[in-house]
Amino acid sequence: MKTQAAILVETGKPLHLTELDIPRLKPGQVLVEIVYSSICHTQLLESRGHRGEDKYLPHALGHEGSGIVREIGPEVTKVKPGDHVILSWIKGSGKEISQTVYPWENKTVNSGAIATFMHVAVVSENRLTVIDEKIPMQEAAFLGCAVATGVGAVTHTAHAQSGQSLAVFGVGGVGLCAVAGAAAIGCNPIIAVDVTKEKLEFAKQMGATHAFHSNDIATELSRLCPNGLDVAIEASGKPEVMRQALQSVRGQGGTAVVIGNARHGETVSIDPRQLNLGKRLLGTWGGDTTPDVDFPYYCKLLSSGKLRLKPLLAKSYRLSEINNALNDLENGKVVRPLIEMHHAN
Repeated sequence: MKTQAAILVETGKPLHLTELDIPRLKPGQVLVEIVYSSICHTQLLESRGHRGEDKYLPHALGHEGSGIVREIGPEVTKVKPGDHVILSWIKGSGKEISQTVYPWENKTVNSGAIATFMHVAVVSENRLTVIDEKIPMQEAAFLGCAVATGVGAVTHTAHAQSGQSLAVFGVGGVGLCAVAGAAAIGCNPIIAVDVTKEKLEFAKQMGATHAFHSNDIATELSRLCPNGLDVAIEASGKPEVMRQALQSVRGQGGTAVVIGNARHGETVSIDPRQLNLGKRLLGTWGGDTTPDVDFPYYCKLLSSGKLRLKPLLAKSYRLSEINNALNDLENGKVVRPLIEMHHAN
C-alpha cells in the first residue's frame, strides 16, 4: 500500500510531493486516514531551517489533524477501525512508538510518532484521541495543537478566571485560540494585539472585546487596565514581545505566559525588577494539555458554541498545494492553513 505525502528533503527548500510505501504496523501503531491536517508555525520554522539542524532528513512532517482509523497494529486497545480521531503531537495514554520509517524509492523517510502531511499515516497509539462523529472534522483538526496550546495556556498554565483581564500578543492560529479560550471562560476585557489588521478582525470574531495595533498597545493598556493586566499570553514568537508581555501584567500576581516559538539562536532579556514586583513568567508545553481529559472538554466547548473556531476555516488547501500554504502562512495571508485531503468528507 502506498500514500501520497509531502516530505522535507532539504531545509529551506519546498516540501517534496511523492508516494511512500506504508510499512507493516508495529505493536502500538495505528493506520489513520488523514481527513484534515492543520499546519502549525512550528512546521514552517522546521521546513525553513529556523529550528536548527534537522538530523532526520528526509523527514515526514505534520503534527495535528483529524482522521479515521483504518487499521490497528497488535496490542492497540485505545482505538478501533472506523473511529474518528484527533491527531496530536502531545502524548496521551497508550503505547509510545516514537519512530516510523517509510520505504521510499530505494531510500527511507523518517517519521516520529505522528505525521499528518500525507493521505494515510502510521501513528503511535498515544497520539490519538477518539471523538464523537458529530464533531466536524475541520474544527477537530485544530484541537491537537492550536486549541490545545492556545486554550490550555489560558486555562491550565495561567489559570485565568472569569472576569479577569487578559491580552493576547500575536493573534496567529494559536493566539486566536487563546482569545477563543479566554472568551469561553468569561475573561473581560480580552485584548488582541497584532500588527495585522486582518488578524485583529479575526480576533474580534473569536471573542476579543478590544483589538489594537501593537504600536498603540502601551497607551491603550494604561487606559483600559491602569494597574496592569491579570494575564498576558505571548504568541508571536518574538523575544521583544515576550518582554512586552511581562511588562504589561500587574505586580503581585500578574501572569505572563510565553507560547511563541522563537527562531533557533534567539534569546530574550528581561529586567529582573519585573519579577521582583511579584509578576510570574511562565512557559507552557502544549498548553499543559492532557489529551484524554482535555480533548473531550474542548469538544464539549465546541459543541456548545462556547469555543469559536469558525474564523480559522477561512481557507483550505489540497495536499498538492502545501507549499503555497506554507508560503501564505509565512507571509501572513492565512492564520492557520488547513490541508483538506482528497477523500475528505
